[in-house]
Amino acid sequence: MIQDRILIIDDESSIRSSLQGILEDEGYAVLSAETGEDGLALLQTQNFGLVLLDIWLPEMSGIDVLKQIRTLEEHPQVVVISGHGTVETAVQATKLGAFDFLEKPLSLENVVLTVKNALRQQKLEEENIQLRERLRARYHLVGKSAPLQKLRAEIKKAAPTNGRVLITGEHGTGKELVARIIHQQSRRRDKRFIEINCAAVPDDLIESDLFGFVRGYTAHALKDKKGKLLLADGGTLFLDEIGDMHPRAQSKLVKVVIEGKFEPLGSTETVRFDTRLIAATSKNPKDLIAQGKFREDLFFKLNIIPMAIPPLRERKEDIGPLITYFLRHYCGEYGKKLKTMNAAALGAFLNYSWPGNVSELMNVIERFVIMIEEEEIGAGHLGLLVETRERDEIPGLSSARTLGRATELFERTFIHQALIANRWDAARTAAELGITSAVLKDKIKTLQIRFLD
Repeated sequence: MIQDRILIIDDESSIRSSLQGILEDEGYAVLSAETGEDGLALLQTQNFGLVLLDIWLPEMSGIDVLKQIRTLEEHPQVVVISGHGTVETAVQATKLGAFDFLEKPLSLENVVLTVKNALRQQKLEEENIQLRERLRARYHLVGKSAPLQKLRAEIKKAAPTNGRVLITGEHGTGKELVARIIHQQSRRRDKRFIEINCAAVPDDLIESDLFGFVRGYTAHALKDKKGKLLLADGGTLFLDEIGDMHPRAQSKLVKVVIEGKFEPLGSTETVRFDTRLIAATSKNPKDLIAQGKFREDLFFKLNIIPMAIPPLRERKEDIGPLITYFLRHYCGEYGKKLKTMNAAALGAFLNYSWPGNVSELMNVIERFVIMIEEEEIGAGHLGLLVETRERDEIPGLSSARTLGRATELFERTFIHQALIANRWDAARTAAELGITSAVLKDKIKTLQIRFLD
């Protein structure tokens, strides 16, 4: 079990010592600082659930320290300690965000009770954050196919451990969802699930996003910033599209994984952390290694537990349950009566290859729920899969600069409309077009023809 961490900021050594002894006997991990400045420095390099803060400090006042704590991106609960004549100041501190205050001389029972209450409040706030994150998840592992059952079994085995996981799968298969399920089924579920999309963060910012920085590191670094590796301390950090991480950051991450510590950018202070890493990529890691884009040693460090999510076309028996699930979800979201899909329309969905996987299916169902008034979705509604402008003219044809480009646009639209008319039955469409099924499938791939074109 991960211990709750408490920071004591008090200039009296006897107070620090007695509080530390009391709280360690209660099972807490405790650190202390003599000044507000030293306490704030510790808060930048470690995570604490609670700060016991003396109001009367020699240089920086407790009120000023509290104000600084409240500006932190992730701030702990604060209980202020007031001496004689500072009760009014303590009341002021609670108005500034302190959870409670303790009066000197300190009562052992009162200290322990207040600390427990403050940490309970901190946990409630963390649980609210986690609940909001779970509510944002738009779907679960829906389906009963053999590949999906195998994946569920792998998650069940891996989740309770601290083993690092590397998830592979095409775009839209649900890699982030699997990472979240692993976290929710782990012993770290009461701590943060933090994510970072390595493909979305610019190369020059990925290191600061991961490791954080200290004030003055750059001209724009006006205050210290905790990196996501530390924000996820005690919890899980999800590194999405790890194959797109900048090589320099990959190199640094290898060292960090081995040592379990790092230095924020611009700092000489070593930060230790206890964060579980789950990484994911939509690309083949071994191909990336062969191309020199992904470090082999990082691959071995992250690939302790490999998980591959099969594409939707390899588990077509899950398409029906997914359609039912998303129809229920979006009908509820948009306040519409529950819709169903008849066998003819379902056949078209089963014939389609779903290059965008579950994400694409989800988008299609959302469109149908919004646009179709009838309660049953049938083959006649498949025309919604073709944009209105596509029926009227070939999109982009007037702006095509070359005959080859114009031919490609026409061919793409012509084949797409034929597929829609034949409910995505490749064999029947190929026969109608006078080509083989193999040629048609090749053209679908080459021309990137999709349901929602």
